Amino acid sequence: MAVGSSLPALLTQARVALVAALAVVAVVAAPAAPARAATATNNPAFTANVMAPLWVESSQWSGFEAQIQTAKEYGVDGVSVDVWWGKVETSDQVFDWSYYDTMFAKIKARGLKIVPILSFHQCGGNVGDTCNIPLPSWLWGKYQGKSLNGVTLDANGLKYKSEQGNYSSETLQVWADGLVSGEYAAFATAFKNRYSGTYGGDLSEVNVSLGPAGELRYPSYNGHDSGAGYPTRGALQSYSPLAVASFRSAMVSKYGSLAGVNSAWGTSLTSTSQINPPSDAGYFFSSGDYRNIKYGKDFVDWYNQSLVTHGKTVLDAVSSALGSSFSNAPLGYKIPGVHWAMTHPTYPRAAEVAAGLVQTSVDMNAGGTGHGYTKVIGLAKTVATSRQVILHFTCLEMSNGYSAPAYSGAQDLVFWVAQHAASLGVAIKGENALAGGVASNSGWDNIVNAFDYAPYIGMTVLRVGDVASGLGMSRYASFIARYRQQVTVHYAEPASAAGYTLHPWNGLTGDRAMAYEGYLNGRHWWKVTVAGTPTFNFNFVSSAGAWDSTTRWYSANSTQVYVLPTSSNVAITRP
Repeated sequence: MAVGSSLPALLTQARVALVAALAVVAVVAAPAAPARAATATNNPAFTANVMAPLWVESSQWSGFEAQIQTAKEYGVDGVSVDVWWGKVETSDQVFDWSYYDTMFAKIKARGLKIVPILSFHQCGGNVGDTCNIPLPSWLWGKYQGKSLNGVTLDANGLKYKSEQGNYSSETLQVWADGLVSGEYAAFATAFKNRYSGTYGGDLSEVNVSLGPAGELRYPSYNGHDSGAGYPTRGALQSYSPLAVASFRSAMVSKYGSLAGVNSAWGTSLTSTSQINPPSDAGYFFSSGDYRNIKYGKDFVDWYNQSLVTHGKTVLDAVSSALGSSFSNAPLGYKIPGVHWAMTHPTYPRAAEVAAGLVQTSVDMNAGGTGHGYTKVIGLAKTVATSRQVILHFTCLEMSNGYSAPAYSGAQDLVFWVAQHAASLGVAIKGENALAGGVASNSGWDNIVNAFDYAPYIGMTVLRVGDVASGLGMSRYASFIARYRQQVTVHYAEPASAAGYTLHPWNGLTGDRAMAYEGYLNGRHWWKVTVAGTPTFNFNFVSSAGAWDSTTRWYSANSTQVYVLPTSSNVAITRP
């Protein structure tokens, strides 16, 4: 009898007894985080980035340049850019870098760092996708007919197959890495060969896509499956021949033999061909088998470990390919905030399970296990590289919402993941999950709260257009100032002088000589950088003793502020 989530009859009584004996696993909410700290801590490692649009059309370059210039002026460090595999590698080992030649040049010209994402996923099918860039079309035919682990690949051989029987072509399935890992290394090598000479010191990080939307996860809530999106439990993606072969091999290896599997699971299987993923995934979750019985825990452990192994394989391949190029750039990878169904009364944490993010064989309520996330977080410490590996986590702008239909613990996740990263010595940076999250004060308050009380050391905002004007701009500017705790004051001289001095008080004392900056926007500008103070009043005096006595107030509203003669306005972009 094949093992699936429609449990064999001989296990039914055991399962019922176990469920009765165990308390239902409930999500233990992290203690409510305080509203915000009175004083932020200066963190010299803090970085503030923005994401470029998924793709910039030729008619949109001027608008993009204006946006990144604005971001630069109020303190943003760099621009994160998807480097689409499907756009660049037009045929096997034939590369077209022309778009990125333009993109990188425009970013560098504005004094910003470049944060490339080696995007081994398609654009299209995820929230916020506004373009259609599939994976390279030549991939599918290249591997058709190839064999791996006793499986000969057909036309869908590299694709995920879900519990619904649908195929996803958003990324290559993790169980194909034994064949395709060289493709990731080849792309990274081509990237290095193209840009290490021109931009060797301009990359502040190299991020690596490890799954759909660039995240380490399965496409469990993507468009190829009906009704599997937010806020459902999602759909398991482990039904391809490669996945099934991997599961069977892993279980026999774990228990030594088919007899060992039967002993562990309480089954009477007669062939390894009867070791299968859940045959009724709905029952697998609704019954609680995914967290209550040995078969369920073994399956989820294997599903999670397959994803983590893929992450290590790809990060190792990229690191090896880059070698010593871009030596000051850490590697980065992202895990998503799958925050829904966390407190669902029937299947708590099931959406995270379907995405492959957590284990159920560990105590999912314990900080010591990262509430189930320990392996995807600990991945950062296993990569074969001398570079720092940084974890990125999304949904920092979101609040908890424990009730139906979302049953969300978004803010709990933000703290759980960060706290466990710190315990493992993994550096962590944050992102907002949805563009609308940085268009509201409540979203920014949650982001500030996370940085005040969890060990996040950097922020990347989705996307630059959302923080190039309005509330998004003003809140990001003040956010950056809060954690960098330094400001460069720019002053447009009212008359020619040999020098100008910043005169501060009420929070900062001691005159600061200013340096000549240049003739910009039709004015001569002077500047000085002041560190270590959140607020102060100030005015200016020339070397000739002429005072611009108008009182200004710096209130940590940006790391770059611009002042015109006699005006009390403190702007965060250059007038």
